[in-house]
Amino acid sequence: MWCGIVPILKVWGLGNTYGLIPVDKGCFLVYHYIMRMAKYDRLLFILNLLRTRRNLNAGMIAAECGVAERTIYRDVISISEANVPIYYDRGYKYASDNFLPPLNFNIDEYLTLISILESSPLYKSGLDRKKIKSIKVKIEACLSQNVKQEKPYASTPTSIHIKSTATGDNKNRFYASIEQGIRENKIIKLKYNSISSGISEREIEPYFMIFIERAFYFVGYCFLRKEMRTFRVDRVLKVSITDKLFKPRKDVNPKAYFKDSWGVYGGESVNVRVLMTGKAARIVKMGKHHPNEEIINIDDNKIEYRVTVSGTEEICRWLLGFGGDITVVEPKSLKTEVQKRAGSILKNYL
Repeated sequence: MWCGIVPILKVWGLGNTYGLIPVDKGCFLVYHYIMRMAKYDRLLFILNLLRTRRNLNAGMIAAECGVAERTIYRDVISISEANVPIYYDRGYKYASDNFLPPLNFNIDEYLTLISILESSPLYKSGLDRKKIKSIKVKIEACLSQNVKQEKPYASTPTSIHIKSTATGDNKNRFYASIEQGIRENKIIKLKYNSISSGISEREIEPYFMIFIERAFYFVGYCFLRKEMRTFRVDRVLKVSITDKLFKPRKDVNPKAYFKDSWGVYGGESVNVRVLMTGKAARIVKMGKHHPNEEIINIDDNKIEYRVTVSGTEEICRWLLGFGGDITVVEPKSLKTEVQKRAGSILKNYL
């Protein structure tokens, strides 16, 4: 059963989050967090929020709509003046829930929603493909006759291709068990194949799951290593949920945990300076590779790249991909590591 706002896909780095609000059996309202809504759309959005969530005050509604609280107070007055039975009792509520007709998608909304669902890592990996197919069937059931007639001739203008390493039914079961541990605050027992230390068994307090680049990862407190660690789901060999409950640690969330990380892994914060020429300089100037990077132009063919990252393992791999077009200035540890790895590669061709 759907409850409240359900996030469907978050595109990291772009600030875009799409979601659904259920408005009737099989019918949903698509919304986009960042988009500033026109008043009519906002009023309809507020009505459906109140249908699906309880005890929302003006501040909470304002946060969902991306407007000031005073705007919400004016909106509530507008809703009341339209003879909609709304009242306040530890949050805004409806006196009746039967006055709104079911909402149907137009063809553009339908195509956008299907694109979001089918582009989700959960669908691409097969981990939640059955659930997403079920959602699609329910959406199809509430399409208007006009949209059904347009659908065979319509083409989706945008497609998102997300590669995933997840395969097999076992991975699906592992994913579900880890998710259950996160949801119920239960310690999980893990048999894990680590790249650095090999196969080991350990108990974990799981906190959140995240899709980065091509794989699903989950973050949890590892009692074996006595610290927060990142685990890749497709390296899990076995998982079981224990009866041990844990009290969640404070401030454990993706934003805080991955602050300054180049990709998945963390470590001590390090200031990195790299001189780049040729192709490396052109590629780096064309796009953003890290939230706090700084690019200093030296001449038409040379730049200095500066960034603060947590740990250097991943940025080291990235820099090696540019070959002779990069020179690490600092830190000394990264410079030494790049020299070491480049030397190992060179030995294979002597």
